Amino acid sequence: MLDIPRPLSVDVELLLAAQNDMGVCDAKGQYAPGGIPSDQRAMNAPHLPKVAGIDPSSSSVPAPAHTAAPDCAPTPATPAAVIQDRLAGWVSDLTTLHELTERLTRTTTLEDGLRELLRAGAALVGARRGFVVLEPADGLGPDTLTGLGLGRADLGQIETVPRQGTCYGRLLDGTLAPESGQGGIAQPDLLADEHLDPRHRAVAAQLGFAASYAMPLGCEGGRLGAAVWLYDEPAEPVERQRHLIGLYARYASEHLARLVELERARTTTATIAEELLPSRLPRVAGVQLAARHRTGPRGGGDWFDALPLPEGALGLAVGSVTGSGPSAVAAMGRLRASLRAYAVMEGEDPVAVLSDLELLLRLTEPARSATALFAYCEPRRRTIVLAGAGHSPPLIIGERRTEFVETSLSAPLGMLSCWEAPSVDLSPDPGETVLLYTDGLLHRTGDPMDRAFARLHAAAASVPKALRDDPGAIADHVLRTVLPDGLDEADSNEDVVLLAARFE
Repeated sequence: MLDIPRPLSVDVELLLAAQNDMGVCDAKGQYAPGGIPSDQRAMNAPHLPKVAGIDPSSSSVPAPAHTAAPDCAPTPATPAAVIQDRLAGWVSDLTTLHELTERLTRTTTLEDGLRELLRAGAALVGARRGFVVLEPADGLGPDTLTGLGLGRADLGQIETVPRQGTCYGRLLDGTLAPESGQGGIAQPDLLADEHLDPRHRAVAAQLGFAASYAMPLGCEGGRLGAAVWLYDEPAEPVERQRHLIGLYARYASEHLARLVELERARTTTATIAEELLPSRLPRVAGVQLAARHRTGPRGGGDWFDALPLPEGALGLAVGSVTGSGPSAVAAMGRLRASLRAYAVMEGEDPVAVLSDLELLLRLTEPARSATALFAYCEPRRRTIVLAGAGHSPPLIIGERRTEFVETSLSAPLGMLSCWEAPSVDLSPDPGETVLLYTDGLLHRTGDPMDRAFARLHAAAASVPKALRDDPGAIADHVLRTVLPDGLDEADSNEDVVLLAARFE
């Protein structure tokens, strides 16, 4: 038997109050606030510790033979033992919430954040499937529907249910308030609900769910949306589960609000960048054009242009401005617009075009540098005169050859006090394609530059014969081959631009 010294004391009232604040203790009414009762020595009776969530006082696990006489009644749980168990549950809940919120914090895109919310909520309320409807109250979007364990067809079926006939729809419209003291709305038995919308009942039977729990999502900025978890059998979360999902949802809503703002900024930047690039490529006799553009989440400074010039000529350009984000996008727009003006005035001399562009960049934006390549094409004669400033050489793709154009080495724009480099003349054969690209295509591979160039050459040489008549198909093949496994679509700090011109 253990002998606990007399001076030991426990402030039961303080512990009970702390637990009650977390919603995990209901023992406050069972004990008077006068501290530990006079029979404190009953604590000397041994009791099994709580292990892995098992409460020995309520489980069927037998006590060791040496701790209790077989003919004696079980010793009642002492206040200190109850408090210890309650505190253990409190710590377990805090640990669970900490782990789930840590996982949510690591999400950096809105889609990932919504899916993590659904996974964590399903674990907390004991559901297997669910969906979240995102509808920010300010009406600025993005409006989206994301599912967990539900396919596109399943989500489509759910959308056919009249909005006013669903809990989440009424939560979003403000016509239904969450239950008092809880965070959401429970429908424990949908098929037995006489007031359920017939279409809702039919969809529930078709998708195989019998109960639901809906939770509003919102923060100080207003409503964000609503999350719904679905049960395969009639069920509803208990009070402890509702409390935990309420705590988690409050934090998740704040994080999702930040991701919504980030998504809006990304969308705005991407929209501006797309508007600054050609919305469509011109049609010029003797040549077919195709372009592919992939930008990172912050937006970058890679650009391309195809400009009809007098007497049936065509100006082709690609370039890249240092940096990323809105400032780089704005600089890219200014540089492209300036190059168009210089190309109209003196496009026959690409060196003069890039010299004027370099002077403008050095005077107006001395802190920036840029690479650029400009080509003056006469499609009917199949002749090209091009000049590059620190840019990667074009690639000629044909049935008889796949080779890089030999261009002279030159510094990027803005790096020297006066830029000038000789131009290069080339004449593509009928059916050959000239591929212009930016360095982002090479950088995204993660390989050293020599290996990246070799990969690009191998990808161009492997274009199937059936695709060589379509410059768009050629660009797609090169993009997917150089950047396999979705790297061409993945978010990256490196922009990618391909401009393909096939000469007839």
